[in-house]
Amino acid sequence: MIQTMSDLSRHRCPARSHVVALACAIALSQGASAAPPPERGPIHFTDVSAASGLSSIVTTTGASPSTAVLEVKGCGLLVIDFDNDGHMDLFLPNGATLADPENGPGARLIRNNGDGTFLDVTGSSGIAHTRWSYGGAVADYDGDGRDDIYVCCFGPDVLLRNLGNGRFEDVTATAGVATPGWSAQAAFSDLDGDGDLDLFVARYLDFDPSKPMPPARFKGIEVMSGPKGYAPLADFVYENLGDGTFADRTAATGVGDAKPSFGLAVVVVDMNGDGKPDIFVGNDSMANHLFVNQGEMKFIEEGMRRGIATNLEGAAQATMGTAVGDVDGDGRPDLFTAVFSSDTNTLYVNGKGFYFDDRTNQYGVGAPSRPLLGWASMFADLDHDGSEDLLVFNGHVYPQATKTTMDSDYEQPPTVLRRDGARFAPADAGESMGRAQRDRAGVIADFDGDGDLDVIVAGVNQPLRFLRNDHSDHNDHSGAKDWLIVSLDDARPGAKNRRGLGAKVELIAKASSGAGGSTRWLWSGGPFMSNWAPMAHFGARPEQGPFTVRVTWPDGRVQTVDGVESGQRLSVTRVE
Repeated sequence: MIQTMSDLSRHRCPARSHVVALACAIALSQGASAAPPPERGPIHFTDVSAASGLSSIVTTTGASPSTAVLEVKGCGLLVIDFDNDGHMDLFLPNGATLADPENGPGARLIRNNGDGTFLDVTGSSGIAHTRWSYGGAVADYDGDGRDDIYVCCFGPDVLLRNLGNGRFEDVTATAGVATPGWSAQAAFSDLDGDGDLDLFVARYLDFDPSKPMPPARFKGIEVMSGPKGYAPLADFVYENLGDGTFADRTAATGVGDAKPSFGLAVVVVDMNGDGKPDIFVGNDSMANHLFVNQGEMKFIEEGMRRGIATNLEGAAQATMGTAVGDVDGDGRPDLFTAVFSSDTNTLYVNGKGFYFDDRTNQYGVGAPSRPLLGWASMFADLDHDGSEDLLVFNGHVYPQATKTTMDSDYEQPPTVLRRDGARFAPADAGESMGRAQRDRAGVIADFDGDGDLDVIVAGVNQPLRFLRNDHSDHNDHSGAKDWLIVSLDDARPGAKNRRGLGAKVELIAKASSGAGGSTRWLWSGGPFMSNWAPMAHFGARPEQGPFTVRVTWPDGRVQTVDGVESGQRLSVTRVE
């Protein structure tokens, strides 16, 4: 819908000057579609955890209620197709207790049966990992066609190599990636452009379970200490040497020059369109980092210069969850960050000249978040109208939190924001999205095979939850399949990034698809202590087709596929 100037006056642009405000209004007007918006069904999720078999798997992350900073982050959750059957399986790193951080109940490998049910297959997997763990990363680091798992731990990190036949082995020592300290999140990406996948690890803080800091005070209430008061840890970068081993390149890359910070979130994606992956690190209570890739595995930290280190007011936030999307439809990756309560989540729009602008108020994503504490965050077209919606999972870190004492409850419901023209608006997505929880990590994919995106969530000492997206049952197209899922396959001899991590996928419709972008990235990192599934999902109404899919591979090679119909899983095989 074309926006008039009176309409635009309701959308708060960052009015640094009259010129900036006018430019913002013009951008909104030009970015909106002149075509009438498509009819949309409701966004609705149903909790099918019990039927799926996931409710029997309970996370362990210290005591309940939490008493130390080590316990409050929850544990991560990773998606991995470990058996190459086309269904996204799960890996739960899992935690432990302050009394024995090395010997928790253990990680879990969970197979997706392809019908909405899951089976714990840890016993036959060879995985015997019990160290307190947080996030991680998934990729085929050795180029053998099977995805492997890197686990971020409190203590030395772990690399699990996929042997095939459902089995893994711990190859940390030989690979040389036993990152010390407390690691929160990691990402595989081809940082040096040689075709194989290197590794970036974000670390949090220096913590001794036997010597926690004395309690602090928050809004007059005595609470656990952290992160402030603890020593922050520097991040690590490893180069993949191509022979199954890695070399620490933290100092040589320039990443080691950055100020050690409380790293929690990682996004690796080509942010400036120069064909090289850049690295965003979301830091807790400190300025965010943006490592801009200079080529030859050299990086310069430019977070402040590029406008993504702080929010519009210049304040460093407690960045935790992250989401990558294209909210203004210009083909550049924008970034959303979820933060602490009594603050607002932030939307950074990636503009011309590679400068990010805080457009939180303009897009309406700030006010709904103020009483909430956000974690896993996801841009996804939940209702298949062609525009990405926004989903955030929440929960406070302080068990003492209530709306009376801290303006925020300890357990909190998720936030569902539906794209509505040039803004996002809160949506009622069903009873299962209204329940207060202690949520932290989450992953999103088509777990039940019906074409829409479902979510699986891991919280603090609570069962895994499978929230099924019911769009396929409530769409407005008389049963027509209004979606497209694109995966990549670089099957060239010697290729070592088979799933095309780092690629850009564009959907070009015969007819306009309305507001929002039609570009997706196979980015590395994840919503929070998790990873992004290696696929691109689009809402794609049949009457808009046939479509063209354009893939920009990580090395810059552009490949197009014409005549694509909606309602299919398209695997694009690399050709020269």
